[in-house]
Amino acid sequence: MEPVLRPNPGPGYAAHPGYRVDLEPCPKRVRVVFAGEPIADSLGALILLESRHTPVYYFPRQDVRLDCMTRTDHHSHCPFKGEASYWTISVGDRTAENALWSYEAPYDEVAAIKDHRAFYWDRMDAWYEEDEEVFVHARSPHVRIDVLESHRPVRVVLGGEVIAETSRARFLFETGLPVRYYIPKDDVRMELLERSESRSACPYKGSAHYFSARIGGRVYDDIVWSYPEPLPEVAPIKDCLCFYNERVDALTVDGDEL
Repeated sequence: MEPVLRPNPGPGYAAHPGYRVDLEPCPKRVRVVFAGEPIADSLGALILLESRHTPVYYFPRQDVRLDCMTRTDHHSHCPFKGEASYWTISVGDRTAENALWSYEAPYDEVAAIKDHRAFYWDRMDAWYEEDEEVFVHARSPHVRIDVLESHRPVRVVLGGEVIAETSRARFLFETGLPVRYYIPKDDVRMELLERSESRSACPYKGSAHYFSARIGGRVYDDIVWSYPEPLPEVAPIKDCLCFYNERVDALTVDGDEL
């Protein structure tokens, strides 16, 4: 006799009707490396896109090195996905506790992640899409970045000073984010800037370095950033600087203040 499947809806959706959890197949080969060993390698991973969260890869059970995994007593609950079980990963003398999880009886809305496993990104050593390393988190297939050269004049005012002015900016359009204006260094008053120790990373653009501005005795911390070695998809922003639109006194494009 076939087992009777009873409805198992996620209670979170009724309380938060705008909340979304979407699953999409990933056509890329995705690999995870820990302690020098590939512990997941899949051509059939799913990418989970959840409101207010970064994307997450879920690997079919058969594409994960289960011989390196030990189930633990740790559990967590998500009102949108269900009850998660956890495993500790051990390779050689390296251990990552509760670094892998699975929803073994997921809610109906995400039933496709049954028999799949997911890893904490920052507890692994390296992630690859095909043969290229990916940083920070999985990349969403719905994020697009366009970098376009423009001769429209861009002017930045900070601390009452014109700190940058150009007609050679690269306009960067990124899904869901404000337009950013990357200005060649030659068109920025570099004498007003000081390199800071701050760093950040973006899976779509690369590793960013920051500058603070010192104007009239006041310091504007980390108000400018640059990608010295951007990823190939955004190569035109190399050697350009970008100001936080929302933190300067004024940023004008074609004479219109943003």
